[in-house]
Amino acid sequence: MSQITAFGTYVPEKIINNHYFENLIDTNDEWILSRTGIRTRRFAKDGEYTSDLSYKAVQDLVSKSGKEVKDVDFIIICTTSPDQPMPNSASRLQYKLGVENAGCNDIYAACAGFVYGLQMAHGFVNSGIYQKVLVVGAETLSKIIDMDDRTSCILFGDGAGAALIEPGEDEHFLAFNSGTNGDLGHDLYLSHKKNSINGVGINPNGRIIQNGRSVFKWAVGNIPNKIRDLVEKAGLTLDDIDHIVPHSANLRIIEAIAKSLDYPMEKVPESVTEFGNTSSASIPLAIAKSMQTGGIKKGDTVLMIGFGGGLTFAGTIVKWNI
Repeated sequence: MSQITAFGTYVPEKIINNHYFENLIDTNDEWILSRTGIRTRRFAKDGEYTSDLSYKAVQDLVSKSGKEVKDVDFIIICTTSPDQPMPNSASRLQYKLGVENAGCNDIYAACAGFVYGLQMAHGFVNSGIYQKVLVVGAETLSKIIDMDDRTSCILFGDGAGAALIEPGEDEHFLAFNSGTNGDLGHDLYLSHKKNSINGVGINPNGRIIQNGRSVFKWAVGNIPNKIRDLVEKAGLTLDDIDHIVPHSANLRIIEAIAKSLDYPMEKVPESVTEFGNTSSASIPLAIAKSMQTGGIKKGDTVLMIGFGGGLTFAGTIVKWNI
């Protein structure tokens, strides 16, 4: 039996509003807001990286819960923007936390990363391999966006969310699902040097490349059915779900998913309007935002589903325990 026993988040101090981009590209606040719902996002400082944001999210977790993390025995960071390819960002976090006996691994599953991390942590704890697993979704996407691409640079922001997974008397994870359409990988990826996917969009500086229309169509056409499948797998109905927390890629995608499900938007927490698309961090940031405003509370049944680069998705239903 496993459960989330502590939770924390962090966003950088630097607030970037839509007007910031008006001097860089051909855009304006109204264009960005109408198409994405984004009003602001946060950018990390120079010299502030994914492991730094992760550390501060864990500090918030400790502050709110009083939990000890120096006895954590496995650390997972879910990210698309690690400090560097090697060592992994989880190892940097292990060092900063002063954890002496922990395995460390990064998950590169883009916007589905945080839920994939929860799935892995659940497996570790339920199997008895590890007793205390720290899962962090963290991004410094501001360092890898293409500021010449007016369709994508406006979307992304930085942030982090952390969850502690431990054994419990009851099983709080009610169901999981995941899947990938690898043939659509060229619609959203991070280029590196001369590498590209199917010859699409070579960017020599290593930047995010996205076909926004294609990703929008895939998400709206597929994610509602994946949510229905997950609910059925748990032996529940949509009426049993107190909150659906999709990846906060774009407010228009979230609205379309809710409409397809005939599910009320007021029960769909989001983080995109305030923090932009923070990829692996977007779901924990949306949960934190909802908790602060009296939305998600202890005992609620919460469905999380991440989706993005791969193109991949991962979902889970949990009994919220915080």
